[in-house]
Amino acid sequence: MDPLRILISNDDGVFADGIRSLAAEAARRGHQVTVVCPDQERSATGHGLTLQTPLRAERADELFAEGVTAWACSGTPSDCVKLALFALLEQWPDLVLSGINHGPNLGTDVLYSGTVSAAMEGTIEGLPALAVSSADFQWRHFQPAASLALDVAERLLREGWPAGALLNLNVPPLPAEAMGPLRWCRTAVRRYTDQFDRRVDPRGRTYYWLAGEVANDLEAEVSGPADWPTDVAHVGAGGAALTPLQPEIFWRGSCAALPSLP
Repeated sequence: MDPLRILISNDDGVFADGIRSLAAEAARRGHQVTVVCPDQERSATGHGLTLQTPLRAERADELFAEGVTAWACSGTPSDCVKLALFALLEQWPDLVLSGINHGPNLGTDVLYSGTVSAAMEGTIEGLPALAVSSADFQWRHFQPAASLALDVAERLLREGWPAGALLNLNVPPLPAEAMGPLRWCRTAVRRYTDQFDRRVDPRGRTYYWLAGEVANDLEAEVSGPADWPTDVAHVGAGGAALTPLQPEIFWRGSCAALPSLP
């Protein structure tokens, strides 16, 4: 396909191996790549924006593959994409990529994810956007996820990107040859147990550390075609999960179930 203008961001920051692998793969395929990402880790910032302090952006080309133009921004992932679109880029991109995240973005965790929010910023502006995550915090072999992400994006751009859809790709921590099939998936429900670790500092004051263990609710009723697996279940079985999301979060239940208002 013809070379694309691709904007890449993330929430793990400019020094993360995942974003460098993704940018290098896109550049290797002949695309014009611009990276605008946080200057430090901004994980789990959701769709936060910086409103009370100025944003700063510095060039960081030397951290990336040859031919990649890169900026390190002082703000959140959503700040980065907004700044790219409305201040840094001379032309808007054909595609927004976010990732590769160092860890999964599965189920309802997408609500907290800076990776997904950066891609969603592109969707809000009417651009094709894909978030991609390596579904294990310790896995550091990002090339399979980078190759799959570009394969998916290029194919859907050729065949027609789903209107208004953000695509969320989670790739299992496996070599490409051991990976299961890529499937369309529904978003599962993720909950956590023991979410806060209560501790005492050296001065005797109590503080709390957000921690917790995942307790996936695989029996919860979720939206989407019943014959689609949930993203959590499919990745757990070794497959790659592609989930369509959208900015519109209006409730999809029956209006008859709502109580009447006075």
